[in-house]
Amino acid sequence: MKHLLKMLDLSKEEIIDILNLADQLKYENKNGIQHHLLKGKTLGMIFQKSSTRTRVSFETGMYQLGGQALFLSNRDLQIGRGEPVQDTARVLSRYIDGIMIRTFEQKEVEDLAKYGSIPVINGLTDFCHPCQVLADLMTIREFKGRFDGLKMCYIGDGNNMANSLIVGGLKVGMEVAIACPMDYQPDSQVLEFAKEYGDKFSMTDIPLKAAENADVLFTDVWTSMGEEAETEKRKIAFKGYQINDEIMAVAKPDAMVQHCLPAHREEEITAKVFEAHADEIFEEAENRLHAQKAVMVKVMGSEKE
Repeated sequence: MKHLLKMLDLSKEEIIDILNLADQLKYENKNGIQHHLLKGKTLGMIFQKSSTRTRVSFETGMYQLGGQALFLSNRDLQIGRGEPVQDTARVLSRYIDGIMIRTFEQKEVEDLAKYGSIPVINGLTDFCHPCQVLADLMTIREFKGRFDGLKMCYIGDGNNMANSLIVGGLKVGMEVAIACPMDYQPDSQVLEFAKEYGDKFSMTDIPLKAAENADVLFTDVWTSMGEEAETEKRKIAFKGYQINDEIMAVAKPDAMVQHCLPAHREEEITAKVFEAHADEIFEEAENRLHAQKAVMVKVMGSEKE
């Protein structure tokens, strides 16, 4: 595993391998066991989109792994003033040991990997959010103990989270059901991939149908970063696409709820449901740290060190 560009690139075995290492690193972290697997290495963190969880978890993770992280915003890089991505990739490859980038276009991430000679980790693009979904899968397995036989339901925008959840959920053996408005469906590339899994994948515009007998329910904000001009239009389109008591009533009695955060209470999820499942949601948030540490070790280091 050289890079983490998108969930589509990973095999089931690679996903499970990352999750197993994440579990180990989390256990060691909780028990005060140091794991300086990236001692002396540097991660450059490029942020075209700002973030609380991505920045803090990657920066903290590199520190705990014995390395250091450099925060690089648009204002800090020539890429923000028109330097081609390929030039930035080739320059950074001579200074640092890995790049994490959180940006808009998936092509920018792919180009960094293509022209650079160091590992690239996708911290988020408009197409996918692999680091978040690895943390989500880690959390599901932590609470449910398995993937096989479980049903995942996602309600909301067919965005980067939906794209990555579909791929990740199907690859590890879960049934995946998506509920989204007709005009806000997941990416066609992802839907084509999902066809390979037959009736293990379903998509509808009726949230209650998707949520039937679900073991885990996901949602995300109706308006993602960069789409603020569409806020009012989206509020109309997504009315009813909310995790609430009605949705929980048709899911399994022990269904868990996940949210990548930040959450807009009373829009995509009610405050009541959010608080009832806060332990699961904030464990999911914490697991970003452990899952990303596992990814960094896999692409930037060696577990033998």
